[in-house]
Amino acid sequence: MKLSKEAKRWYNRIKREYDIDDKPGLLLLQTAFEAFDEMRAAQEEMDGNPVYTDRFGQPQEHPAAKTARASRTQMLAALKNLELEINPE
Repeated sequence: MKLSKEAKRWYNRIKREYDIDDKPGLLLLQTAFEAFDEMRAAQEEMDGNPVYTDRFGQPQEHPAAKTARASRTQMLAALKNLELEINPE
């Protein structure tokens, strides 16, 4: 899967900063940012509103909200599995 410009920037930055060059690490990083792109696409589809009004006038969760949540969870899990040492500045 081809990464968006935003995802590719993050991918390259993390790869460089943490010197990730092993195949399993690169696969986890790729997986994380593919999920990132899926999350962004779902967020765009919702247009900032995770709730919509159905044909009966009832508020419903936007179907893309579930995709956004699942993708965010996948992204965070892949990043966690990289076991990066994060040092807040």
